[in-house]
Amino acid sequence: MEETTEIVSDGGDEAAPAAVTMDVENGLIEEEKNMDGEVAPALISIHPFEKSVVVAVGSELRLFNLEGNCSVSLIDDPSGPSHSDAIRSINFGPSGKFLASAGDDKLVKIWETSSWHCIRTVSADKRVSAVAISHSGQYVAFADKFGVVWLVGLDEDDAKQTKVDKKAVPILGHYCSIITRLEFSPDERFIASANRDFKIRITVFPKQPLKGAHEIQSFCLGHKDFVSCFAFACPPGCAHGFLFSGSGDSTVRLWDFISGLLLATCEVGAKVGLLQYNGTEDGYPPVTDLCVSSDGSIIAIAIQSLHGIVLLSCGFSDRTLSVAKVVTLEDNYFPTSMVLSFSKQRLWMVMGASNLPTLSTTQLPTRIRVMSGFHKDPSDYNGHDPITLEDNEIPGGKKLLSELQGSSDVTMEEAALAAAVKSSMRNMLIKKEYALERREMRKRNRNDRKRR
Repeated sequence: MEETTEIVSDGGDEAAPAAVTMDVENGLIEEEKNMDGEVAPALISIHPFEKSVVVAVGSELRLFNLEGNCSVSLIDDPSGPSHSDAIRSINFGPSGKFLASAGDDKLVKIWETSSWHCIRTVSADKRVSAVAISHSGQYVAFADKFGVVWLVGLDEDDAKQTKVDKKAVPILGHYCSIITRLEFSPDERFIASANRDFKIRITVFPKQPLKGAHEIQSFCLGHKDFVSCFAFACPPGCAHGFLFSGSGDSTVRLWDFISGLLLATCEVGAKVGLLQYNGTEDGYPPVTDLCVSSDGSIIAIAIQSLHGIVLLSCGFSDRTLSVAKVVTLEDNYFPTSMVLSFSKQRLWMVMGASNLPTLSTTQLPTRIRVMSGFHKDPSDYNGHDPITLEDNEIPGGKKLLSELQGSSDVTMEEAALAAAVKSSMRNMLIKKEYALERREMRKRNRNDRKRR
């Protein structure tokens, strides 16, 4: 039954209906904020030369300078808004000069790492689900939940001051399919994008990309659930490299991304004994993150609820992909995000989530772990696993942990966190259904309807 509200006039207050209308709209906006406060997994990113580490928890960016052994306060863009909702993607550029952050508040923020000033805030039309910086450092690409990839140009003037094009331009689209991952190929010839509809698209990155990227190189088709992560690798002697991808179907796949040919599949969940869910498809644990060294010799996988990581071995010559080791972590630890430091061969991991319904504090904790010993192919470890460093052994030591982990007063229950992270992944991949009043209110407040 449709609910109606009767407005009774006292005969002298002509402004009452307008005031009530405004109250209703304000109430809907507040309801919108409350309903949209979704659980979001904690994220981690590291400078390519391990100069600094960034952790995102909800709308908060926490930064630690490893060279100076100190925390750093970011200086936000005075002409633009700050992050106010869950950050869904953080990425350093390959040179380390820039960091990009983006998320549910429809903001993309570009930070210059020499000063940690935000040099540009871009307001997107939809929630932003992925962000990437080109290898040349000239472009920042981001994708929204409507399936459109946008591009912002970066340039330097004679005074070596970075200039940012004022407007983002759309360059390609998956059209109504939420994009879950976005990356440039190492040679910057291609831009790869993955979506919730099991598809990976490889697009030729044009010489004049701000005019659009219209040439599709290939589609990598074979996953049976959303693609959650992927990474390029270029082994010695290979002209263009390969692509590894992980998915909600609990598999990791190896692709010749130039042709779109599937070369190998590893059923990771089944191999490590995680598919014990009465055979229901919804019970298959998704691959949540994936890290690959530049030559493909190190492949580390995180799986939903697995207390550790999986190391894969890839035979590029015979096109094989298999589980080499399962490295168990103590304290019921499972990563929600991880990144491999190529320069130091260390794996940085974070476990955590924001907006957990069982917690009342906004300063939610995270748990950071670092593993060393990623110096060779996992198939050659011969019983010697990578080592989980003690708190005082990691770069930055306990000082880094106190700055990036947040309060230690709040205890995160493993089962609750696992359920929350799983829910957050599913929530990010679905489009919401809104009541008529909320749909009308959202239309009036859409960024692409506002005067610019």
